[in-house]
Amino acid sequence: MTTRTGYVWHERYAWHDTGTALGIYPAGGALQPWHAFESSESKSRIAGLIEVSGMLDALERIPARPATRDDLLRVHTPEHVDRIRALSDDRGGDGGDGFTPFGPGSYEIASLAAGGTIAATRAVVAGQVDNAYALVRPPGHHAVADSGMGYCLFNNVAVAIEHARAELGVGRVAIVDYDVHHGNGAQSIFWEDPDVLTISLHQERLFPQDSGETTETGGGAGEGACLNVPLPAGCGNGAYLAAIDRVAVPALRAFAPDLIMVCSGFDPSALDPLGCMSVTAAGFGGIAARLLAAAGEICGGRIVFSHEGGYSPAHAPFCALRVLEALSGHETGVGDPFDLSFGDSPAHELRPWQDEAIAQAEQVAQLLRTA
Repeated sequence: MTTRTGYVWHERYAWHDTGTALGIYPAGGALQPWHAFESSESKSRIAGLIEVSGMLDALERIPARPATRDDLLRVHTPEHVDRIRALSDDRGGDGGDGFTPFGPGSYEIASLAAGGTIAATRAVVAGQVDNAYALVRPPGHHAVADSGMGYCLFNNVAVAIEHARAELGVGRVAIVDYDVHHGNGAQSIFWEDPDVLTISLHQERLFPQDSGETTETGGGAGEGACLNVPLPAGCGNGAYLAAIDRVAVPALRAFAPDLIMVCSGFDPSALDPLGCMSVTAAGFGGIAARLLAAAGEICGGRIVFSHEGGYSPAHAPFCALRVLEALSGHETGVGDPFDLSFGDSPAHELRPWQDEAIAQAEQVAQLLRTA
């Protein structure tokens, strides 16, 4: 049986302008201008490899459309939406935290990113495709209701979830976020919502440094619908796959969502400048395969991946290709050239301190399921 995998990409995503910077910090003084880590480079190269490898021929293109103002307002405050639009119509500005620069026209591009995730979600829920990958930019998982944050202007996955619940008859939704940074935006937005489960696997105390602990499990009616797996720096494939197998998949089974959304960040990569993890392209493919199998068991295979971080232009394309191979079942024959350096690294063994961190999250998840 052929798997129909949807794919969203629009060239305008590459036109989102984050300006010159020294990686994270505005240039000036002793900080020589370079570019922001969140640039078009890695995403454009992902799109390029998807085409050059022949993977594009095995995918079903899904046209992106802009999210409407009503779509955005299901998640974000009017003040935040209007401020981003006004700055975008002028000369650009910052998303709200002082470290989220954007240029003219970025309101429209960010709306298209949220809309691209909506389009992928609509196609999966309607059965037009079996699963989907939305290669969108700017990313979204740090954006909270009233502010952008961490390169994110609007929370793409949250906007798509609220669209699906309001217009597509979707009830319960689960988010699995394996970006190296904590998925604080969705956690905040759905903190008191019992019908959205948020699961975040991330490097502990990386960004934001004050969030993502195992003790954060939701509030009010949403108590128990939030799981965090803060992993120690240095984790490779073994730790990540163990966390998926022992925490994420059992939690998904217990929650029984109608739809699974995945925040797909490739910054746990061994070559990423903004994380200290060691996951390879094969590791990301293994994560995707496990989540796909869980979706098949739990919610009729309905799963949507929305792109988040990943700041190694060299390695991110090969990581994305492995994920798409897992989703589509199509093998391109394109290997990961960096396996020569990282494929047999001892970092992929599950170490005792990594196992302990996963066991703590596993215990929390079991207690929540019991409750």
